[in-house]
Amino acid sequence: MPLLKEHISLKPFNTFGINAYARWFIELQSIEQAVEFVTDNHYQNQEMYIIGGGSNVLITQNFEGVVVKNSIHGKRIVKETESHIWLKVGAGENWHKLVLHCLENDWGGIENLSLIPGNVGAAPIQNIGAYGVEVKEVFECLEAIHLATGNIHVFHSEDCKFGYRDSIFKHEAKGKYLITSVTFKLTRKDHQLNTSYAPVAKAFEESGESPSIQKISKKIVEIRSSKLPDPKVIGNAGSFFKNPVVSKEEFEIVQEMYERVPNYPAGDGKVKLAAGWLIEKCGWKGQRFGEYGVHSKQALVLVNHGDASGKKILELSERIQKSVKNHFGIQLEREVNIL
Repeated sequence: MPLLKEHISLKPFNTFGINAYARWFIELQSIEQAVEFVTDNHYQNQEMYIIGGGSNVLITQNFEGVVVKNSIHGKRIVKETESHIWLKVGAGENWHKLVLHCLENDWGGIENLSLIPGNVGAAPIQNIGAYGVEVKEVFECLEAIHLATGNIHVFHSEDCKFGYRDSIFKHEAKGKYLITSVTFKLTRKDHQLNTSYAPVAKAFEESGESPSIQKISKKIVEIRSSKLPDPKVIGNAGSFFKNPVVSKEEFEIVQEMYERVPNYPAGDGKVKLAAGWLIEKCGWKGQRFGEYGVHSKQALVLVNHGDASGKKILELSERIQKSVKNHFGIQLEREVNIL
């Protein structure tokens, strides 16, 4: 088993760049190491927090338990037909590198999810989505270690209870499992191209190109890079809030205030609104408060300009939530996990 380290700074392990400390820290690189660790009596009574790429967490305090870095890697085809392959991927693999690997092999299904930060293990937890696609659409199953017993469990799609940026791992299974691998069902031919999202459709219309999975990925990388800050340059966790899904009546109230409010059908007569637009209309876009603030190009992104504390960024998010609630009557929900 790897060495358990003591009093480790978590700054290199979170994309916000928050300098907080873990009482204990361990990096697990295989299923065998993970099972050995969680079944060791010495650690079973310790509070654990599992991180992957650290791209979806805001650390607001030192952690007195064990921070577990999930670095289980590997990729292999476990099944294939003429039209599809089933790719099993270690939870510690970088998500965008996986996308690039699939594009190189002409495997389709996750190209719209290009440049999403984080690791593979977080994808089903968040049910990550972008540009008209959610990971649940290509999800086959995952394997996870039950932290209390060390037993390996298999979760299929119906077990995960996927919702909008949601899954069972945010509710009744939260903090109870360490995901070791995720298996995706990808297309080998006759790719189902999705260019329905307006900026993507516009990019192809302007270029005159015919879409392919490789070209869709390239366009999305260009769009995301133009709007979202690189965590290596400025600390952030991408989208801090979920886009709210509201009733038709709530939408009509907003539409009375702003006739051209961006909106998208969300099923069951509900409407999805753009959280970034709501925040911008409340005057937060580009606001800076010393070492932290709201990104100048995308109001959905909160940023750490230098050495801000997680508590200050959390307080800012709460002020933004209150502002949007007061102005629009809509409660924003955080997408980022708070530690």
